[in-house]
Amino acid sequence: MSTVRSSRRIERAGVNALRSLLEENDHIVQEIDGGNDHGEDMIVNFTRTGRRTGCWIAIQVKSGKKYKRVNGYAIPVEDHFDDWRQSRIPIVGVVYDMKKKALFWVNLTEQLRSTEVSPGWVQVSNSARLNADTVDGFQSEISTYAGDTQMRIRASNQEEAFTEAIRARQGLDPETAPNPLFEGMADFALRHEERLHVIARDVRRSIPIQVLTLVMVWEWPRQIRFVEGSVDMNPVPWVLGLYFFMLLMAFTIFFELRAGRRPKETGNWLIFVACNFLWLPFLDPDGDRGWWGTTWIIAGIAIPSFGIKLLYISFIGYARDRKRKQYRATS
Repeated sequence: MSTVRSSRRIERAGVNALRSLLEENDHIVQEIDGGNDHGEDMIVNFTRTGRRTGCWIAIQVKSGKKYKRVNGYAIPVEDHFDDWRQSRIPIVGVVYDMKKKALFWVNLTEQLRSTEVSPGWVQVSNSARLNADTVDGFQSEISTYAGDTQMRIRASNQEEAFTEAIRARQGLDPETAPNPLFEGMADFALRHEERLHVIARDVRRSIPIQVLTLVMVWEWPRQIRFVEGSVDMNPVPWVLGLYFFMLLMAFTIFFELRAGRRPKETGNWLIFVACNFLWLPFLDPDGDRGWWGTTWIIAGIAIPSFGIKLLYISFIGYARDRKRKQYRATS
């Protein structure tokens, strides 16, 4: 048979004493079972004149001589430092002195928010006694702190409020609660936010290139079939030359727009070439219209050949003129 720990009686003594005191004063107490215990023993909803308030607190109860100190008491922080200081409801520590049959309390969240490093222990003053005479002052002080720090639970019923209080004591806010699947990516995005903003803007600007590329991929076999039916030649170089010219114009436009310039003439030429040559497989799917197809094959060789040379000459000239202006401005 399983045995009961001898320390359980001591632990329960403090929980029972505190629960009795709070319930005698009409406050709502919900103990936290061991499976959900993350450093607190109970959730408390304060009431006033028989009505629930929006103030909820979580309480960690300690009992026994090991928490006694020369000038009071102390509650160990252990691994609860971040949980207690980041909680969205006040976390209160209560020590039960079994010899005196007395309860003493401290606002753990308030104490730990004043430091960036765990102190190891939080002191509990001898004067911070919690009994029937001081419970109203205890409620008032904690409620004021919760109000000042906007630690309020709002829900339509007690069950919803308790569920929200459970989340709040772990620092979980529906607006900010982490999703472990994406937290790492979110951290990366925050570290490189400016660079990612530039990339996103470039991706939007490149949408026409992406669309053009998809159309080219889809049309590739149709262009090949058109050339094979029109002339007796290897169709691949013809299609590659045409595609290279269109993509070169598209990338030229992209980088000009990125630099804040609008290459209107290049854009018009891209539209003209794309609209004419990409429609060929639909006008003559099998390339069997004789001279008509042959004419377009010749045009598909001449236009890219001439256009690529003109494109390089023109934009190299533009770049040269800009550099000359820069040299003059700095000299």
